[in-house]
Amino acid sequence: MSVWLSAAAGLAILAFAYIRAFCPYFSDDCAYMLRSLKLGIRLTKYRKSKPFYSILDCFLDAVKRQPTKTFILFEGRSFSYGEADLQSNKVARALQAEARLKEGDTVALFLPNEPSFVWTWLGLAKLGCPAALLNFNIRSKSLLHCFSCCGAKVLIAAPELLDAVEEVLPTLRDQGIRVFLLSDRCSVEGITALSDKIAEASDRPLPPELRANIHIRSTALYIYTSGTTGLPKAAVVTHERVWAASFVQASSGTTADDIFYINLPLYHSAGFLIGMAGGIERGLTLVLRKKFSASQFWDDCRKYNVTVMQYIGETLRYLCNMPKKENEKNHKVRIAIGNGVRSDVWSEFLNRFGDIKVRELYAATEGNIGFINYTSKIGAVGRINLLHQLFFPYTLIKFDIEKEEPVRNSEGLCIKAETGETGLLVGKITRRSPFIGYAGNKQQTEKKRLYDVLKKGDLYFNTGDLLRFDHEKFVYFQDRVGDTFRWKGENVATSEVADILTLAACILEANVYGVKVEGHEGRIGMAAVTLKEGETFDSAAVYKQVVSYLPAYARPRFLRVQPSLEMTGTFKMRKVKLVEDGFNPALISDPLYFLDPDQKTYVPLTEEIHGAIAAGKMKL
Repeated sequence: MSVWLSAAAGLAILAFAYIRAFCPYFSDDCAYMLRSLKLGIRLTKYRKSKPFYSILDCFLDAVKRQPTKTFILFEGRSFSYGEADLQSNKVARALQAEARLKEGDTVALFLPNEPSFVWTWLGLAKLGCPAALLNFNIRSKSLLHCFSCCGAKVLIAAPELLDAVEEVLPTLRDQGIRVFLLSDRCSVEGITALSDKIAEASDRPLPPELRANIHIRSTALYIYTSGTTGLPKAAVVTHERVWAASFVQASSGTTADDIFYINLPLYHSAGFLIGMAGGIERGLTLVLRKKFSASQFWDDCRKYNVTVMQYIGETLRYLCNMPKKENEKNHKVRIAIGNGVRSDVWSEFLNRFGDIKVRELYAATEGNIGFINYTSKIGAVGRINLLHQLFFPYTLIKFDIEKEEPVRNSEGLCIKAETGETGLLVGKITRRSPFIGYAGNKQQTEKKRLYDVLKKGDLYFNTGDLLRFDHEKFVYFQDRVGDTFRWKGENVATSEVADILTLAACILEANVYGVKVEGHEGRIGMAAVTLKEGETFDSAAVYKQVVSYLPAYARPRFLRVQPSLEMTGTFKMRKVKLVEDGFNPALISDPLYFLDPDQKTYVPLTEEIHGAIAAGKMKL
């Protein structure tokens, strides 16, 4: 018997050694799949539960379980779970009385990161009302578009955004839209102050019957994403998607004892779904900040004992660009969740700030496929595992960059990309992994559907992203395709920027694209333009146009004036050569201009300015 035991022990040791040597990520894979299986079982349970158990119900359970626990820390103030619950009751009752809201009515929120955003959304959820989360940087045409496509009849805005609301108020009034301001008073005709009504409202709980018809496939939110149409698209986010996104924190290893730092905007999926909804799912404490600050980031982490942080690639780079200090590793942050960080920044971040588990992920608000790098392998956005592929089928297919379309074989089917080859990521559309689409935009919804991918009659979601799978089963993000590029963590739709540029009196055509800048994440905006006959380039007027109608991240920092724009055979603007050319005046004979915010105009792009940008001496 002892011989058999010794032999079994020896085999076990050999098996363990083999796994360590040839399957170094085996334990990580098993742990992740086990967590995913548990979360999947929970989601299946919620799908079948009657009445439906939403993230709001999860919050209400947390209120019962831990009413005095801190829910939100904001600018030195603390708000408990119980206080947030009572405040959201008051918001709901005030809106019920003033706006006559009922289950299913969509309300647009035009608010910055502050606690009132959270309990306004909670109040709407208690009434069974979906919320449209408007980007507070958008203005004019974009603001009206975002508001109208979700079908909202009510707009709730912050006092600091009053000017932006007044700009579109005549149109809103013509459409019969009720506009409320989170202020005690407002003298603008057509806008109703709401804060005084909230203060006077009852904080009694709202009966669940008000949201009795809400189910897991009901719309919970509209979150806006940029795309090939140029204007932001309202991605329909169901309660099922809210739950799935909230599980990212659990998948990353956070617990109820963690303190989670949100400095990304709550109108984004990252801030709202992964950050806030994920925090509710965990029952933890959230530290909320109005906007990211590299200089105060670690002071905040130490002040609030932050243990989990969020990031986008740019924010980690900003932290690494700050002057070095002696106490940089003096903090409690153990996990960082986000996306878009370059490998060199990732390495420097760990070297400077300590052993932090970076959970880099890949996902899209409207998409049906995502990855998370649960191993901390630098550079990867995720890892292939059997469980993931089984429940959420996906593949990489060969993609023609120039034609911007998948490569198909003689049978009309797409061709799988080889291991190590860059390909277009597509996710199979099934009941378990649906693609709901965009509100009020059937055309753009249909453009994201890809038919006859691996066999006739199948249907996949086109992510519009190029990825690569390596031989170790790691997933790497390569680039975006189509008319969208990413700058400072925001998607920039080129056709929207082109539309704004061509409204300038001197510009005839505009071809907008993103170019790489050394030391920066993503691509910065650049445009090749042609001038109207008899016109010269009016730098001051063009500057005024882009600053008035585009948020800072979408403004083209470089302009190239050309005699004509190069077109494809199907009359599409060619961008590949322009992107390759970049913005070096030593290599380009066309006149080049640089957006100078200090001089408030576009100035000629000299070799001196180009050198300062390349050396990282000029802020972009």
